[in-house]
Amino acid sequence: MLIGLIISIPLILSVISLVFRKEKALGIVNAFGYCMLLLVCALFVKSFLASSQMRLSLWDWLYVDSLSVFFMVTTIIVAFAASIYSVGYIEEEVKEGKVTLRKAKGYYFLFNLFCFVMLLVIVLNNLALVWIAIEMTTLVSAFLVGFYNAKESIEAAWKYIIICSVGITFALLGIIFFYYTSSTHAGVKSLQWLKMLNGAHLFDPKVVKIALVFIFVGYGTKAGFAPMHNWLPDAHSQALSPISGLLSGVLLKISLYAILRFVMLANPSVGYAFSAKLFILFGLCSLAIAAGFIIVQKDLKRLLAYSSVEHMGVISVGLGLGAAGGIYAALFHVFNHAVTKAFMFFCAGNAVRAYRTNNMNKMQGMIQLIPFAGTAIFLGAFALGGLPPFSIFMSEVLILIAGFVSKQYFVSALMLIFLAVAFAGLVHHISKIALGSKSQSMARQKETLSTKIALLFLGIFILGLGLKIPYPLFSLLSNCQKLILAQ
Repeated sequence: MLIGLIISIPLILSVISLVFRKEKALGIVNAFGYCMLLLVCALFVKSFLASSQMRLSLWDWLYVDSLSVFFMVTTIIVAFAASIYSVGYIEEEVKEGKVTLRKAKGYYFLFNLFCFVMLLVIVLNNLALVWIAIEMTTLVSAFLVGFYNAKESIEAAWKYIIICSVGITFALLGIIFFYYTSSTHAGVKSLQWLKMLNGAHLFDPKVVKIALVFIFVGYGTKAGFAPMHNWLPDAHSQALSPISGLLSGVLLKISLYAILRFVMLANPSVGYAFSAKLFILFGLCSLAIAAGFIIVQKDLKRLLAYSSVEHMGVISVGLGLGAAGGIYAALFHVFNHAVTKAFMFFCAGNAVRAYRTNNMNKMQGMIQLIPFAGTAIFLGAFALGGLPPFSIFMSEVLILIAGFVSKQYFVSALMLIFLAVAFAGLVHHISKIALGSKSQSMARQKETLSTKIALLFLGIFILGLGLKIPYPLFSLLSNCQKLILAQ
């Protein structure tokens, strides 16, 4: 019952968004709806963790286990923060004449549809439907990337659609290979994930390895793995800031979720070692490429986009370290990066509005111009860079510990080097924006209450999880690691 409600709330809100005539009232109602969604999710997680079965299958179409619940919680928390931030953001866009009321209604309709489709990916039991839902996330979010109808935004939207559609074609080939070995060797003529998993020990290992490569390349394109990441900087830099937070904080992780489902299918026949090698390969490649681009960036939102490629690399390396605690640490990093990156994109949205440009060379004295967001982006740079006492520091340390425990010294050393380069670049750029003196011609600007609430909400997780991991999250992450490693 609660699962149905969780999926339905964004869909209901998308319909409601079409009937309001004032953008502020619409934004407040939308944020209230996501507050209700967060409460329903909390009730569901409580009952789920109290259950001894730790899995839920509904009508053979929906399936929920610890992995689903973890990604669901991550998605809803970031979506709630984005809904709050959107209240003031869209209101200001309307006041400045950048967006009409009709466009504002369209924004909230697409926002809710986007969140609905992402939640649908997490709970679907059929791999073909998951593939369709992931493609739908591309189509819906492409309208939000090209929302302003400017040349650059339309170009970015088309690039996003084309590259991700090519990628997801590779994923479709991977699904076909999995279905072939499932039906031929295990006798399971179905694309329902749970049924395929029950016969996965009979899959042909050679076919599974080929299928996994296609899956990693296909869904890895959408997850932002290098070198298939080319769409990401353009899309994130052109999207509205609340959507950039969702794209970077959640959408990349949804594609990673799909990869993990196929890894779980592959484990009984080829073991986790093969997947681990692919994770480490794509992880180190992503870290290397992102670190280089972070150093030379001039566009603030593109800087944060390349930081997302870097952190997807960190997550991928963690997953590659496997049973030594790497999976637990990587999933912890999934959540930490989601809230921290949404936090930073919200700050960047305020900076871009205040300076009327994305060019970091034209930004200075942000703390003087918009003190709350300026202070937040300055602290956020250290949080995103992985300094204590922030949460990303905790997950990165746990990943490095897993690397040393599993005797992957070379991988750990490379990861440390790339993290150091990325940290130096990130702090250098953000410090120049936040500190210094603002132009005398620029008056201190008023900051919206919704921005402050959204940043404070995310800040609780960024700081709190750097100090202590609560037991429910520890339990959920531990169960996820056991599920992923199960053979």
